[in-house]
Amino acid sequence: MKQRLLGKKIGIVVESEFLADEIEAYRDRFTEQGAEVCFMSRIWNPQGVQTYYSNSLEPENRPQALTVTSDFRRENPEDYAALIMASSYTSVRLRYIDKMPISHITPTLARKAPASEFFARSMMNQQIVKGFLCQGLWILTPYPELLKGRSVICHQVVLADVINTGAVFCTNEDGVVVDKDIVTGYSKEEVMLFIDRITEQIEQMAICSELQT
Repeated sequence: MKQRLLGKKIGIVVESEFLADEIEAYRDRFTEQGAEVCFMSRIWNPQGVQTYYSNSLEPENRPQALTVTSDFRRENPEDYAALIMASSYTSVRLRYIDKMPISHITPTLARKAPASEFFARSMMNQQIVKGFLCQGLWILTPYPELLKGRSVICHQVVLADVINTGAVFCTNEDGVVVDKDIVTGYSKEEVMLFIDRITEQIEQMAICSELQT
């Protein structure tokens, strides 16, 4: 098999409530293509390592564990060919800011969640492919200007939030939408095609970069 992503880094942003089979697909498929896969999150543990658990609706109600040592607050988005927000409720959990008195909460704080800031930074570089599967776009809805006019697909539970940013909802039959540097997927059932489309976009970005040099 040709390793189409040899030398590339793929960052997967996770938290608890991830879907184990989705995470496994990222690890296996991107590694097969020669990429280095890095799972990252906001690590609260002062020891610099955090264990997250998959959705409690896993088969036989046995959540799986994922240990993460990379904190995206110390990562440079430009080091990655693609950054993916894991699906399920990981993006909701990562929109948490910090515990504070209610009197200190202001509307602008919605944009201060470190994970939202991280993806907002990555959106500034169109050479980085950004992937959002299922509910993943929740992480960017605090920055509506970054989604306005962009063609996307998402699960219906986050549809109202996404539409309110001014994004254009597309109903592709295959459940995956590509808009230049953004790849979105309807649900975890589309994860394999989602991965394929991200791989194709990484290759396309590399070709365009070579032509410009």
